[in-house]
Amino acid sequence: MQSKLVRTLQFVSIALIWIFVISLDVWIVSLLFVAKKLNDSINASVGIGIIAIPLFLTIAAILTYVFLGLRKYSGETESSDSAGGRGTK
Repeated sequence: MQSKLVRTLQFVSIALIWIFVISLDVWIVSLLFVAKKLNDSINASVGIGIIAIPLFLTIAAILTYVFLGLRKYSGETESSDSAGGRGTK
């Protein structure tokens, strides 16, 4: 029961991370269109977009990789005879 709850919370966490990142990216892109439409200084919006979009995508991808990696190797034992230390099943 405890393991199933933790696994569910991990998947919910991953989903919320990606929903946040995608909605933030859509918001930044919409700011670019609004700045262009209003003939505003688009340089600041482009600068923020160039930094923020890849940064948040990278952070979300790393967190997803960590969660899935923890889930994949959570059932294996610590001691092993293999060189990698992951054991064979």
